[in-house]
Amino acid sequence: MPQPLLDPPALEAGTLRVIPLGGIGEIGRNMTVFELNKKLLIVDCGVLFPEETQPGVDLILPDFEPIRHRLDDVLAIMLTHGHEDHIGAVPYLLKLRNDIPILGTTLTLALIEAKLKEHRIAPLTHAVEEGGREKLGPFDLEFVAVNHSIPDALAVMIRSEAGSVLHTGDFKMDQLPLDGRLTDLRSFARLGEEGVDLFMVDSTNADVPGFTPREADIGPILEQIVHKAPRRVIVASFASHVHRVQQVMDAAVISNRKVALVGRSMVRNMGIAQELGYLHVPEGTLVDPKKALEMPDDRVLYMTTGSQGEPMAGLARMANKEHATIEIGPGDTVILASSLIPGNENAVYRVINGLIDLGANVVHKGNAKVHVSGHAAAGELLYCYNIVKPRNVMPIHGEARHLRANAEIAIESGVPRDNTVIGENGTVVDVRGGNATVTGQLDIGFVYVDGSTVGEITEADLKDRRILAEEGFISIFIAMDAQSGKIIVGPEIHARGFAPDDSIFDDVRPEIVKALEDAAAKGTRDTASFQQVVRRTIGRWVSTQHRRRPMIVPVVIEA
Repeated sequence: MPQPLLDPPALEAGTLRVIPLGGIGEIGRNMTVFELNKKLLIVDCGVLFPEETQPGVDLILPDFEPIRHRLDDVLAIMLTHGHEDHIGAVPYLLKLRNDIPILGTTLTLALIEAKLKEHRIAPLTHAVEEGGREKLGPFDLEFVAVNHSIPDALAVMIRSEAGSVLHTGDFKMDQLPLDGRLTDLRSFARLGEEGVDLFMVDSTNADVPGFTPREADIGPILEQIVHKAPRRVIVASFASHVHRVQQVMDAAVISNRKVALVGRSMVRNMGIAQELGYLHVPEGTLVDPKKALEMPDDRVLYMTTGSQGEPMAGLARMANKEHATIEIGPGDTVILASSLIPGNENAVYRVINGLIDLGANVVHKGNAKVHVSGHAAAGELLYCYNIVKPRNVMPIHGEARHLRANAEIAIESGVPRDNTVIGENGTVVDVRGGNATVTGQLDIGFVYVDGSTVGEITEADLKDRRILAEEGFISIFIAMDAQSGKIIVGPEIHARGFAPDDSIFDDVRPEIVKALEDAAAKGTRDTASFQQVVRRTIGRWVSTQHRRRPMIVPVVIEA
């Protein structure tokens, strides 16, 4: 249930304030602001991808409004890892102040620097690594290695005079990770012994029992599928999932296939990963997608984007027969090597159905073990709570069901129920003396990126778009003598997405004429009032006769 809006009190010196501006109650746009002694620290700054109910929207940003007037107080942006839902909004924040320092590991900074280059922003970056510490004003940061579905992920311990906060970022506890980089439970235990006043914990898989399967389990299955594929293989994954791309590449090499990377973000990110040594590509494995067209079908594997059904990504264009180079046909094998982000289900299954209709064999998480999550399941979370033994817990990164499941795990481990904070975006939590107290609730909205515009699209605009898509559009043009109420031209009625033939409106035209004459007889003279009469008349007719609610645009002019 949404919290009532409540302005927090002025922040006292020596008290740490924590405000999530995104990532609570949703999977995406993760961003948390920490404030102490008039200085701000930001952890992550990501995007949320739109759902079908948000037509035309490209990205959704965190709401920067609570800090827009405080940007000079921001000491740094600390990025826990390089996924879009944690770094994708950085360019939009830096457009408000371009010299905010960015902290992160080598790969994370390389990914954000490439993204910022596209926005023509030269950032101030500072590389950090696991085990390191940085002092930023009143904040003392320590970085802890965590295992995730991208290399170089970090948790961060934030120490201050007000208390300490351990922020996990995204993590899981794979005990045999592909890169050998374990979640550093020894450091978690050490920090727990020191004392963690607030534990901010990834909730994405909190409602999944047990432990998340190992990444290493996926490799043999991919190898088997690729080996048995009779023609081309197309694998879709996140453009930043270096481990999965490595497994796919290894499977291709074993089956004597060449690999073509498809999609700008896939080519860019894997180029960075290869250059930095995170992706190991045997010589001669990669080929240009155009050259791959000339090769035998059973010797090619395409690695593409679009595992979430994004309409402009490579896989969706293939399913719609709109891709510039790749045309799916019978005998092709398509592998969706990713999990479903909540809200994307319809889009993904639409792509799967389209591929199957084209004759492809589609392999996905629902029918084969071709993906494991990058997030800790319930058993792993319980393990962490028992190690850290935090005084207070705030579940983050998840929808309502994930947050509550996470809180219940914390309570089962011994954290008092009153010490678990189930918040939402804009919930203000003050930390001091070992206590974490909710002191306010800010009004946090969605900031939509639509083409080149940022924040100009409103909920009302989206409602109009949904109406246009679902109910159609009707325009009515009338020229009339305002004094007499006599119609000189019209009513001319045209519709889109409502009916195949405009003759359907023949029955309502006399009603519109009569309604205008009646309005004129009662003294109506201005065109705006006449337009309202037209809108009400045809709106009532459409609702009664057709059970529809299209967008109605009446135009009445004086002649």
